[in-house]
Amino acid sequence: MEKKLLREKGKLLLKAMDQHEKQSIESRLHEELLQSKQWAEAETVALTVSFSHEWDTYTIIEEAWSTGKQPVVPKCDPITKKMTFYKLKDFTQLETVYYGLKEPSPELTVPVSKDDIQLVIVPGLIYDRKGFRIGYGGGFYDRFLKDYNGVSLSILAKKQLVDEVPTESYDVPVHYLITENGLTDIHSSLNEG
Repeated sequence: MEKKLLREKGKLLLKAMDQHEKQSIESRLHEELLQSKQWAEAETVALTVSFSHEWDTYTIIEEAWSTGKQPVVPKCDPITKKMTFYKLKDFTQLETVYYGLKEPSPELTVPVSKDDIQLVIVPGLIYDRKGFRIGYGGGFYDRFLKDYNGVSLSILAKKQLVDEVPTESYDVPVHYLITENGLTDIHSSLNEG
């Protein structure tokens, strides 16, 4: 199945989930993430500010604040397709930009170097067991992850997993997947298979 169709399938899948099912899966995903070694070892955690149909990241940001971690959120440049992450100290530092996205206001926040980020929680719509994903099609995360030396992971429902995602040479897989069944280390599961 081509990327465009999988992307639509992923969007529909998330939007069609009833609130009870979504909250049930979401609480398992948050629990698995917050109990993971990857979370425990990170001081600075990069993640997007979620839309209502996506897995909630507001709770994760609040958890980062309450445990002394520094959450950083991206400002995307639609022209250069580059992302810069900014320290988020309070939700009032966010502004609404194109497509209703919430991003940090550069006037109210401080940028962070890629090398200072230990963990990136990568958003997506559809994933395969090799850690490849289909996002919204902007390519921002693949560009960012290309020379990123920290840990990358994604949180997703089992139903967002497919056998194989079509990939291009520039696609970069994440290191770990967290579903309601727990954490999968992509590298070790590929070596086993």
